[in-house]
Amino acid sequence: MASIQNLWISQREPHPLEQLSVAESHVARDVVLGAHGKSVIDFRTISLDEPAKAILVPFLDAENAGTLRADTPRPPRLARVAYDVAKENKVYEFYETVVDVKQGKIVLQELIDSKSHAPLTLTEFDHLVKAVWESSLFKETIAEFNIPEGFEVVVEPWPFGGPDVGEEGPRLFQGLCFAQDTRNGNPDSNFYAYPLPLIPIMDARSKQLIRIDRLATGGYEDGLAYGTGSKDVIGQCKSAEYVPELLPNGTRKDLKPLNVVQPDGPSFTITDESLVEWQKWRFRVGFNFREGATIHDVRYDGRSVMYRLSVSEMTVPYADARNPFQRKQAFDFGDGGAGICANNLELGCDCLGHIKYFDTTNTAADGSVTPSKNVVCLHEQDNGIAWKHSNWRTGRAVVTRHRELVIQFIITLANYEYIFAYKFDQSGGIMVETRATGIVSVVNIDAGKTSPYGNVVSPGALAQNHQHVFAVRVDPAIDGNKNTAIVEESHPVPFSPERNPAGNFYEIVQTPVTKSQGIDANPFSNRIIRVINPNIRNPVSGKPVSYKFTPPATQKLLAQPGSIQARRAQFAQHHVWVTKYKDREFFAGGRYTLQSQDEKDGVADAAARGDGVENEDIVLWSCFGLTHNPRVEDWPVMPVDIFQLHFKPADFFTANPSIDVPSNRNLSSKLYEKGFEEQAAGGSCCQDKVLKEKL
Repeated sequence: MASIQNLWISQREPHPLEQLSVAESHVARDVVLGAHGKSVIDFRTISLDEPAKAILVPFLDAENAGTLRADTPRPPRLARVAYDVAKENKVYEFYETVVDVKQGKIVLQELIDSKSHAPLTLTEFDHLVKAVWESSLFKETIAEFNIPEGFEVVVEPWPFGGPDVGEEGPRLFQGLCFAQDTRNGNPDSNFYAYPLPLIPIMDARSKQLIRIDRLATGGYEDGLAYGTGSKDVIGQCKSAEYVPELLPNGTRKDLKPLNVVQPDGPSFTITDESLVEWQKWRFRVGFNFREGATIHDVRYDGRSVMYRLSVSEMTVPYADARNPFQRKQAFDFGDGGAGICANNLELGCDCLGHIKYFDTTNTAADGSVTPSKNVVCLHEQDNGIAWKHSNWRTGRAVVTRHRELVIQFIITLANYEYIFAYKFDQSGGIMVETRATGIVSVVNIDAGKTSPYGNVVSPGALAQNHQHVFAVRVDPAIDGNKNTAIVEESHPVPFSPERNPAGNFYEIVQTPVTKSQGIDANPFSNRIIRVINPNIRNPVSGKPVSYKFTPPATQKLLAQPGSIQARRAQFAQHHVWVTKYKDREFFAGGRYTLQSQDEKDGVADAAARGDGVENEDIVLWSCFGLTHNPRVEDWPVMPVDIFQLHFKPADFFTANPSIDVPSNRNLSSKLYEKGFEEQAAGGSCCQDKVLKEKL
């Protein structure tokens, strides 16, 4: 084992919010190995354990004030290590251990309750595929179907989902089965077009199949009945390719390039591979195996806005009432980790312009840690006009562009892709954007039938109805950490001689949130959530400084209260939650979602504490999403569905903070006329007409 002191060889002290280096991760691994002697250990993840807020905030304040010195106390550098220790009879105990990597010692060791399942690893998915192909039961079952020559069976691993009441027990995984047409010789041929009506189930402990669930394939007329289909499950399906070289008519030939050109380079700067500075914004980019990209210590022109921002959880429950689809429900962050499934982004494909990439690390079962490149991209983009005014008296217009700084990561979870972006603008706004794309999950349906449980998007392929519910965690710091959430509504006022004689008056009603609770959107009263600092007043309006957002009025979870789906996803029961801050309370759906029956230690439990949240260190959780009743146009790959959460300053500044953004004319723009292109003239978009004539 290498000396810990020899491994701590950085030229500088890493920032407390920087990801662990490979060397630091290996220190943590070696400490854990030493603590367990000769035990067999399978590592799951090694990641930064973020410092306690009470320790980190003074450090960040000193850093931003420019008073940080070499002797300033620094938060300890901690690694959280998740791993299994093998016991007798192939029983594993799941641990989470926190290691001080500078001191080389354990500061916390937690044996996780055996009723909680550790997040899955991709190795366990490999075990499932291997178990399927080694199973005589699976071979016998698949032989019942007519699989034409040239087709190969594909097994796609999935979490087991929420077990039925009475089904609690061993750690299980399931496989959705398809057939791939190999006759075209292309390994990317779309196998989802040929779903097979069976799901093999594996016991993770024995790595053996324990059963194969048969799937119903009927339509409206068949209800919940099974056994209505034929053995020719492939013949009733149809090819549906998406890779360009397999498209029957190829790709369009009339699309010309559209390039993002920044001749003088980008306007952002990056320090220490985490600190971002751009247009008065300053913040740090983090990354972890569960949440993916995270944003920390957000400040505008030196003033604090947010302590931490992340996508906390997402659940995808399916609405097919036929067994076993009641358990088809993914928690795409908690079950395995969004960060583990992050794409390695490619220049010129996923992000355009001048790109800064951020890397992360992956942990192998033996505890070795290796870099994973380009999991987050950062770039600028134009999003139309930011503000404009034309003086009709003089004919002069002043117009500026709405430039955004984008921090983006993309995850692939079997059939689906999700694109997550944090966007900062020059007007002090912050947006969290989610995009859903990829391939809808399909099951086999009998030829010529339709179903109440989804839509036939291709012959033999039923895309099941489902929801995507996201939870964004916002830890505000509006000029400091003592904040209050206000529910603000606009109400009509009845006619009255005293208050509303002409009937045109409406009033703003503000209600402070005093206790932790859930809140729902209400577009009919223009309900917004305003986060104020009650201790600081805006010198112009006299009101408390604040940021606000409008909760997206999307549909909440549709599963019946008391159902396993609903019990597992209590966070999806409200659009907004307000809770009191607690260290490491990051996950809306709870710490351990895999194969759960109930949400535990999630946001609903945090709200149930009934903590006082007025002029306190609070956290807001915004829950929104998509009720996805698939269209034929979603096939074979769905166009993106986009959802955005906007945080805007509200009496935080004394004027429009982007009033000083230049209104320069874009010299790359050209006038289109048939057979002629005119280059844009130089100067400003807001130049005085008289001045133009003199030039």
